[in-house]
Amino acid sequence: MAAPTHVAVATMDALVWTAPKTMEIQEVPVPAPDDNELLLEVAAAGICGSELSGYLGHNSLRVPPLIMGHEFSARVVAGTSTLADGSKPQPGQLVAVNPLISCGKCDSCVRGLPQLCRSRRIIGAARAGAFARYVTAPAAQCWPLPQGMSDVAAALAEPLACAVRAVRHAEERVGVGREEPLLILGAGAIGLCCIAVARAESAREIISSDMVDARLHVATAWGATTTINGRAEDAAQQMRAALPLGAGAVIDAVGSNITRTLAVQMVRPGGTVVYIGLHDESSPLAANYLVRQEINVQGSFAYTPADFAHALALLASGAVAPTEQWIEERALGGGVSAFAGLVDGSIVTPKIILRPA
Repeated sequence: MAAPTHVAVATMDALVWTAPKTMEIQEVPVPAPDDNELLLEVAAAGICGSELSGYLGHNSLRVPPLIMGHEFSARVVAGTSTLADGSKPQPGQLVAVNPLISCGKCDSCVRGLPQLCRSRRIIGAARAGAFARYVTAPAAQCWPLPQGMSDVAAALAEPLACAVRAVRHAEERVGVGREEPLLILGAGAIGLCCIAVARAESAREIISSDMVDARLHVATAWGATTTINGRAEDAAQQMRAALPLGAGAVIDAVGSNITRTLAVQMVRPGGTVVYIGLHDESSPLAANYLVRQEINVQGSFAYTPADFAHALALLASGAVAPTEQWIEERALGGGVSAFAGLVDGSIVTPKIILRPA
């Protein structure tokens, strides 16, 4: 259904993070778009692992009170500024939103690295996000969708773009060949997306490790050649057996102290560790071992616009498909219990999608 060209209400419900481990549904004003922005009606918004660390109070990018939500699709309500592909928005048009806003002028932006912009702002972190009925975003961050793409698939463009970037880091660093095994720690949404990207781009061996069997079943379906449950008594032996020489690259899609240490232990000498998970704010690393084994350590924060476009192309090709096997949809009001359940482990579904409208 097409969205209205105007909003007849002044307030809306929003899921607001007010303090560590505290989410509330509140009635807040409908946001007003600035020049070159669009007013959007949120269609689908995913809960990200980085938001879980924010919910716990462990993420310095997020300060309460805050409406989170940076993985989302939405319908155009108002605004005429040009979209990311150069076209003009149409009322009711469904778009995927790149939430990472850059200045376009600093040294990082000039080098083609807008995700490292010195004044970057993220929708859902530095400004109100999509866990609400309405949200504003720069028109240039809004991407029209390929024909037939669903609103849930479009909401996956942001996490898939993160995976595109992480896999490219794993493959492009010195000494890492596509024929070597890739270890991915964590089979949540980002870990699964990394599997999908790696499988779409090469036939390499992919080992997936997680502590939830249901997630590992999805990992296998998506192309992991070996899966290991980290809770198993012989998990260490299984991993060594699968990687007798170590992995050419390891992607840590969790970001805990344990997985960051394990990544260093499981990569081969001269290999690459890519850190994309943001669970723990800081972690100790074996610096002398990194030096002696000449291990490349690469952070992977987000993505470029080209990565985002590639993610949309992968979604359009069916490389990643939203199914009930790994996605659960809830109404916005279910976000309070969703955050609590994802943190305490009672919810093991890799991706929760909230529908605010």
